Amino acid sequence: MTGATINALAILAGGGVGLLLRGKLTDKLSTGIIRAIGLCIIVIGVSGALEGDIMLMVVSLALGTLIGELLRIEGGLNNLGLRLQKKMSAGDENTSFAEGFVTATLLFCVGAMAIVGSIDSGLRGDHSIIITKSILDAVAALLLASTFGVGVLFSAVAVFFYQGSIELFAGNLQGVLTPALTAQISAVGGVMILAIGLNMTLNAKIKTANLLPGFLFAVGYYILFVRG
Repeated sequence: MTGATINALAILAGGGVGLLLRGKLTDKLSTGIIRAIGLCIIVIGVSGALEGDIMLMVVSLALGTLIGELLRIEGGLNNLGLRLQKKMSAGDENTSFAEGFVTATLLFCVGAMAIVGSIDSGLRGDHSIIITKSILDAVAALLLASTFGVGVLFSAVAVFFYQGSIELFAGNLQGVLTPALTAQISAVGGVMILAIGLNMTLNAKIKTANLLPGFLFAVGYYILFVRG
């Protein structure tokens, strides 16, 4: 079994338990839980953001956000979530399918553990990092699904293809994704995770998906100006 499969199944399992709890919690309790999760995510995001070069982070996210806004990535992901929502909920526009899908997908795919763990799985068959990530993701999926609903479970598909692709091409990526570059990617990802936490805790309405092109600029900036 591949690391991507293990991670996806963990998300489905955790999310499934979360769905059983959905509707059994009061609005006040659900709000409290989601804010608590948001605070934890903020801490994770800050810790990741502090790992990299600050100037690289600023330039990458500024340029990445510009491209993301022009391409309307957030809107595209939301539209995808809404289309899936209509098929799953008989057109009930009041569900949180799209929000859960986008939030969970970004949370589970952004970060060094997804990259490093997938490379280890692909190159050496070592799933230890992925198993650790899977446990964390399962708990997060449980809590998110209890609030946002079934959309969280669909993030498992994105995780499977994203991490599975890294595993598949791990041999070619090993020389490119050095520990230093991975740290820079993780730093940019940390800011995105921070944005997710702020949205969940303070309803900041940051279009987190529009920051995604920042990853490409982070790689380019590192190769041109940092690696020397």
